[in-house]
Amino acid sequence: MAWDDFNFRKGSGGGFGRPPFRLPPLRFRQISPQLLGTIVGVMVMVWLASGSYTVGPDQRGIVLRFGKHMAITDPGFHWHWPYPLETVLRPKVTEVQRVEIGFRSIDPGPPARYADVASESLMLTGDENIIDIDLVVQYRIADPAKYLFKVRHLADTVKSASEAALREVIGRRHIDEALTVGKLDIQEEAKALLQSILNTYEAGLQVVAVQLQEVQPPKQVIDAFKDVASAREDKARFINEADGYRSAIIPEVRGQVEMILREAEAYREEKIRRARGEAQRFLQMLGEYRAAEEITRKRLLLETLEEVLPRMDKIILEDRAGTNVLPILPLGKGENQSGLDGIGEKR
Repeated sequence: MAWDDFNFRKGSGGGFGRPPFRLPPLRFRQISPQLLGTIVGVMVMVWLASGSYTVGPDQRGIVLRFGKHMAITDPGFHWHWPYPLETVLRPKVTEVQRVEIGFRSIDPGPPARYADVASESLMLTGDENIIDIDLVVQYRIADPAKYLFKVRHLADTVKSASEAALREVIGRRHIDEALTVGKLDIQEEAKALLQSILNTYEAGLQVVAVQLQEVQPPKQVIDAFKDVASAREDKARFINEADGYRSAIIPEVRGQVEMILREAEAYREEKIRRARGEAQRFLQMLGEYRAAEEITRKRLLLETLEEVLPRMDKIILEDRAGTNVLPILPLGKGENQSGLDGIGEKR
């Protein structure tokens, strides 16, 4: 309806005493083509400059063109077609992230406070015993493109895969291994299995570490299991002490055996050389005997008497004294025995 259809005259029954408000017509100043070109050029340059970006040392650049992955850029200064043609995501590939299985950190402390999650920590071992295990999984980004586009809710996926891998490994072990000497093997086996699962999902992650925090029986039977574990530790300690004693005594005994063997060899060599010398001396003496039998026989007799007589009790009788006594008398032996009354003397 036009404004003229209303009655704006003063005193009319229409109730309006003032003329209507009129907007002045808009007037645009004419812009020269040169100025318009300059403005458009500046805007284009600003738009192009907005495509420059920097990738940090701990990042990788993921270039998306209309939402589709196009390229991965390394740390440094780069350029891409500005928005809305291309965009860049910059995930931190060196940052180590963690997932907690069986517990949750409430306060890092100190002192740290944790909440137990029994639905995750209680597991069944291969010998049908229940065990309570807390686990921490550390991982980082290995392939940024797969990390961003292959799997949704990646943190929950890693937690579920970690729990599944740990349950599978524990299901093949006895409870004694998990409580004592098998912890390191369980960690390594769970890490390898978890990495295999994530590779199957194409999650683009690398498992850095799998660490067992607390491994213990359920609270209802923990005291009995502690006694068993203590006994097993004592057994292992005694075995180690016995191995140490064996390691110490065996070399000592071997040394003594070696010494006895060397002494026996030396004794054998000495006897052989002595026998050879005696044989050689006998042969030389035989030659001398054959050259002068009477002299050699007498010399051997004298040498034998010289060797034997000093160890014997002797009675020497002169020829004159021997005519008045018996050739053999029960004279007895002993150093206190007196002489034979001038007949002979003891020497």
